[in-house]
Amino acid sequence: MTMERLSPPPRAGERETLRAYLDFHRATLAAKCEGLGDEELRRRSMPPSTLTLLGLVRHMAEVERAWFRRTIGGEDVPLVWSEEGDFQAAYDASGATREEAFAAWQAEVGHARRIEADVESLDATVRAARWDDDVSVRLVLLHVINEYARHNGHADFLREGVDGTVGV
Repeated sequence: MTMERLSPPPRAGERETLRAYLDFHRATLAAKCEGLGDEELRRRSMPPSTLTLLGLVRHMAEVERAWFRRTIGGEDVPLVWSEEGDFQAAYDASGATREEAFAAWQAEVGHARRIEADVESLDATVRAARWDDDVSVRLVLLHVINEYARHNGHADFLREGVDGTVGV
Protein backbone atom coordinates (compact mmCIF):
# COMPACT_ATOMS: atom_id res chain seq x y z
CA MET A 1 0.00 0.00 0.00
CA THR A 2 1.42 3.34 -1.03
CA MET A 3 0.10 6.60 0.35
CA GLU A 4 1.23 9.97 -0.91
CA ARG A 5 3.11 11.64 1.94
CA LEU A 6 2.46 15.37 1.76
CA SER A 7 3.75 17.89 4.26
CA PRO A 8 0.99 19.63 6.19
CA PRO A 9 0.15 23.09 4.83
CA PRO A 10 2.05 25.96 6.48
CA ARG A 11 -1.10 28.08 6.67
CA ALA A 12 -4.49 26.44 6.92
CA GLY A 13 -7.50 26.21 9.16
CA GLU A 14 -7.48 24.00 12.22
CA ARG A 15 -9.42 21.10 10.73
CA GLU A 16 -7.44 21.03 7.50
CA THR A 17 -4.20 21.10 9.51
CA LEU A 18 -5.29 18.24 11.79
CA ARG A 19 -6.40 16.16 8.80
CA ALA A 20 -3.09 16.86 7.04
CA TYR A 21 -1.01 15.83 10.06
CA LEU A 22 -3.04 12.65 10.49
CA ASP A 23 -2.61 11.77 6.81
CA PHE A 24 1.11 12.60 7.02
CA HIS A 25 1.54 10.11 9.86
CA ARG A 26 -0.57 7.48 8.10
CA ALA A 27 1.63 7.85 5.03
CA THR A 28 4.77 7.67 7.19
CA LEU A 29 3.74 4.28 8.57
CA ALA A 30 3.04 3.04 5.03
CA ALA A 31 6.44 4.35 3.89
CA LYS A 32 8.20 2.51 6.73
CA CYS A 33 6.73 -0.74 5.40
CA GLU A 34 7.25 -0.02 1.69
CA GLY A 35 9.04 -2.72 -0.27
CA LEU A 36 9.00 -5.34 2.50
CA GLY A 37 7.46 -8.78 2.28
CA ASP A 38 5.52 -10.70 4.91
CA GLU A 39 8.56 -12.23 6.57
CA GLU A 40 10.36 -8.90 6.86
CA LEU A 41 7.23 -7.17 8.17
CA ARG A 42 6.91 -9.90 10.84
CA ARG A 43 10.56 -9.57 11.94
CA ARG A 44 10.76 -8.81 15.66
CA SER A 45 12.74 -5.91 17.01
CA MET A 46 14.80 -7.56 19.74
CA PRO A 47 14.11 -10.11 22.45
CA PRO A 48 12.02 -10.16 24.51
CA SER A 49 9.92 -7.71 22.45
CA THR A 50 7.52 -9.19 19.92
CA LEU A 51 6.92 -5.82 18.23
CA THR A 52 6.90 -5.89 14.41
CA LEU A 53 6.05 -3.50 11.60
CA LEU A 54 3.08 -5.68 10.66
CA GLY A 55 1.93 -5.65 14.28
CA LEU A 56 2.04 -1.85 14.23
CA VAL A 57 -0.08 -1.72 11.06
CA ARG A 58 -2.62 -4.06 12.66
CA HIS A 59 -2.61 -2.03 15.87
CA MET A 60 -3.22 1.21 13.98
CA ALA A 61 -6.18 -0.41 12.20
CA GLU A 62 -7.60 -1.08 15.69
CA VAL A 63 -6.86 2.50 16.77
CA GLU A 64 -8.64 3.90 13.70
CA ARG A 65 -11.63 1.61 14.28
CA ALA A 66 -11.87 2.27 18.01
CA TRP A 67 -11.69 6.04 17.83
CA PHE A 68 -13.56 6.75 14.61
CA ARG A 69 -16.10 3.98 14.10
CA ARG A 70 -16.75 3.03 17.71
CA THR A 71 -16.24 6.34 19.53
CA ILE A 72 -17.15 9.11 17.08
CA GLY A 73 -19.45 7.05 14.86
CA GLY A 74 -21.07 5.15 17.72
CA GLU A 75 -20.91 1.89 15.76
CA ASP A 76 -21.27 -1.34 17.68
CA VAL A 77 -18.46 -3.22 15.94
CA PRO A 78 -15.88 -5.51 17.53
CA LEU A 79 -12.19 -4.88 17.22
CA VAL A 80 -10.65 -6.19 14.02
CA TRP A 81 -8.56 -8.93 15.65
CA SER A 82 -10.31 -9.49 18.97
CA GLU A 83 -13.98 -10.10 19.62
CA GLU A 84 -13.15 -9.82 23.35
CA GLY A 85 -11.82 -6.25 23.06
CA ASP A 86 -8.16 -7.14 23.60
CA PHE A 87 -6.19 -4.35 21.91
CA GLN A 88 -2.96 -6.31 22.40
CA ALA A 89 -4.13 -9.08 20.05
CA ALA A 90 -3.39 -6.90 17.02
CA TYR A 91 0.31 -6.85 17.86
CA ASP A 92 0.57 -10.62 17.35
CA ALA A 93 1.34 -10.66 13.65
CA SER A 94 3.00 -14.09 13.71
CA GLY A 95 0.45 -15.56 11.29
CA ALA A 96 -0.50 -12.29 9.58
CA THR A 97 0.11 -11.25 6.00
CA ARG A 98 0.82 -7.86 4.51
CA GLU A 99 -2.28 -8.20 2.35
CA GLU A 100 -4.76 -8.76 5.18
CA ALA A 101 -3.19 -6.24 7.56
CA PHE A 102 -2.96 -3.44 5.02
CA ALA A 103 -6.45 -4.17 3.66
CA ALA A 104 -7.91 -3.88 7.16
CA TRP A 105 -5.91 -0.75 7.94
CA GLN A 106 -6.82 0.90 4.63
CA ALA A 107 -10.50 0.07 5.16
CA GLU A 108 -10.43 1.60 8.65
CA VAL A 109 -8.67 4.73 7.37
CA GLY A 110 -11.44 5.07 4.77
CA HIS A 111 -14.13 4.76 7.45
CA ALA A 112 -12.28 7.25 9.65
CA ARG A 113 -12.08 9.86 6.90
CA ARG A 114 -15.79 9.50 6.14
CA ILE A 115 -16.84 9.67 9.78
CA GLU A 116 -14.64 12.67 10.58
CA ALA A 117 -15.88 14.53 7.50
CA ASP A 118 -19.49 13.99 8.60
CA VAL A 119 -18.91 15.61 11.99
CA GLU A 120 -20.06 19.21 11.86
CA SER A 121 -17.54 20.65 14.28
CA LEU A 122 -14.32 19.74 16.07
CA ASP A 123 -16.11 20.98 19.19
CA ALA A 124 -18.68 18.17 18.93
CA THR A 125 -18.37 15.80 21.88
CA VAL A 126 -18.48 12.03 22.01
CA ARG A 127 -18.32 9.56 24.85
CA ALA A 128 -14.84 8.05 25.20
CA ALA A 129 -15.57 4.85 27.11
CA ARG A 130 -11.86 4.23 27.54
CA TRP A 131 -11.55 7.45 29.54
CA ASP A 132 -15.10 7.38 30.95
CA ASP A 133 -15.58 10.96 29.82
CA ASP A 134 -17.01 13.11 27.06
CA VAL A 135 -14.32 14.43 24.73
CA SER A 136 -14.24 16.69 21.70
CA VAL A 137 -13.66 15.35 18.21
CA ARG A 138 -10.62 17.66 18.22
CA LEU A 139 -9.16 15.68 21.13
CA VAL A 140 -9.80 12.40 19.32
CA LEU A 141 -7.95 13.64 16.23
CA LEU A 142 -5.03 14.84 18.34
CA HIS A 143 -4.96 11.55 20.25
CA VAL A 144 -4.83 9.50 17.03
CA ILE A 145 -2.09 11.77 15.63
CA ASN A 146 -0.17 11.18 18.86
CA GLU A 147 -0.64 7.40 18.51
CA TYR A 148 0.77 7.47 14.99
CA ALA A 149 3.68 9.73 15.95
CA ARG A 150 4.67 7.45 18.84
CA HIS A 151 4.37 4.26 16.81
CA ASN A 152 6.13 5.77 13.80
CA GLY A 153 9.10 6.23 16.10
CA HIS A 154 8.95 2.50 16.81
CA ALA A 155 8.64 1.87 13.08
CA ASP A 156 11.88 3.84 12.47
CA PHE A 157 13.83 1.41 14.63
CA LEU A 158 12.03 -1.67 13.32
CA ARG A 159 12.73 -0.77 9.69
CA GLU A 160 16.37 -0.02 10.43
CA GLY A 161 16.63 -3.45 12.03
CA VAL A 162 15.12 -5.15 8.98
CA ASP A 163 17.31 -3.70 6.24
CA GLY A 164 19.21 -0.69 7.55
CA THR A 165 16.86 1.86 6.00
CA VAL A 166 16.65 5.06 8.00
CA GLY A 167 14.83 8.31 7.40
CA VAL A 168 11.70 8.21 5.26
